Amino acid sequence: NDGFYGIVGANKEMQKLFHLIEKIAEDGESTVLIQGESGVGKELVAQALHAHSPRQNQKLVPVNCAAIPDELLESELFGYEKGAFTGANQAKQGRLHYANKGTLFLDEIGDMKPPLQAKLLRVLEEKEFEPVGSVKPHKVDVRVVAATRCQLEEEVNAGKFREDLYYRLSVVPIRIPPLRERPDDIPLLLEKFIHLYHRSRKGSLKRFSPEAVEALKKYSWPGNVRELKNLVQRLSILQEKETVDLDDLPDQFLSEANIEHSSQVTSIPVTQHTEIDFNTQVSEFEDRLILQALIAANGNKKQAAQSLNLKRTTLLEKIKKKNLDKLYLQYIDN
Repeated sequence: NDGFYGIVGANKEMQKLFHLIEKIAEDGESTVLIQGESGVGKELVAQALHAHSPRQNQKLVPVNCAAIPDELLESELFGYEKGAFTGANQAKQGRLHYANKGTLFLDEIGDMKPPLQAKLLRVLEEKEFEPVGSVKPHKVDVRVVAATRCQLEEEVNAGKFREDLYYRLSVVPIRIPPLRERPDDIPLLLEKFIHLYHRSRKGSLKRFSPEAVEALKKYSWPGNVRELKNLVQRLSILQEKETVDLDDLPDQFLSEANIEHSSQVTSIPVTQHTEIDFNTQVSEFEDRLILQALIAANGNKKQAAQSLNLKRTTLLEKIKKKNLDKLYLQYIDN
């Protein structure tokens, strides 16, 4: 199942998102601002907006504002006339002209510098632009879909983003929830990516064990869906079995999976001092971390050392010196 235009999600918020995309897309004119963390699938949403719109038979032209150097972005967007600058031996059409009658997708709009923001505002308000080195305006019929990982309101307050452009862009705002807010979609996404890489590689990977899936649901996914996709790709290359078990997952997924099981460790008493003794506080914090890792690893010191990024011998020395074996046994007895 490839989901809604390639976006997979059974979560209630995702269903609302699909309905919103359908409604906005049918309009075909209004400017859209897609907001979401890196890796959530902002480009997929832009593609869905275009594919479901009256402009679907025209071009969808993407421009990544963060990937193109500032000095080149203007000519990339608006094009230039012959002789506009040294090396402009012939005129060049910009992406805006290329997207005429279709959709222009401006990814990472928050990285665009203010002078260019002013020119973009004119496109949105007047439906016209001037190529670099030209004094003659060109009319354009284009729908602008912008996306950002930034909080644009904060950029506006800091004077880095034009307030008038912000309001003009966010006529219809769309927020894509991060993966950590929809862990129940992880099995669906795993199925999609396993199928994708199995088809392209003829690999042996077919499924994740229930324990592995549970661990992935507890992980915080800073890289969102892209990080999950990369994990499946990596395991489809390295894995020789059909099933990914808990032990086959990279360490970061295992250590986070057990945090809530070991949250009781935060209740380890901290000695009350009338004056804060820095060394004592640091030592007690270290005790907590080690105990947390031991509980998460069910007492397996090698695994605990890996999750703490310590050598096993270093961890053993600390456990012996601080008598933490005794504390660990007290906590699992309670």
